[in-house]
Amino acid sequence: MAREWEPGDWVVYKKSKRSSSPGPRAKRVVGSHKGESYTYVVDKFWVVESVLPDGQLLLRTAKGKANVVVATDWNLRHASLLQRILWRSRFQAAQARCKEVLLGE
Repeated sequence: MAREWEPGDWVVYKKSKRSSSPGPRAKRVVGSHKGESYTYVVDKFWVVESVLPDGQLLLRTAKGKANVVVATDWNLRHASLLQRILWRSRFQAAQARCKEVLLGE
């Protein structure tokens, strides 16, 4: 049984991207047919700001951007212990943004 989502939970979201130059955290990099661009996946480290009444999650990034994601999205999962240790600063920055928004700063 899946764990319920709660405000303050640290989450990892696998986001699909496309560009001409993937970054160092890019995974599953695949070049286009003519090699002009690449598709890849990047782990995003977000914090649950709130659980919406319709079952969606309002997630906050370290830079303050808000994302709404369905709670059952296959790309969304709770952060593992190792991720919580390695990417602690990103999660803490996202938590700080959540607090700023809640306090109206």
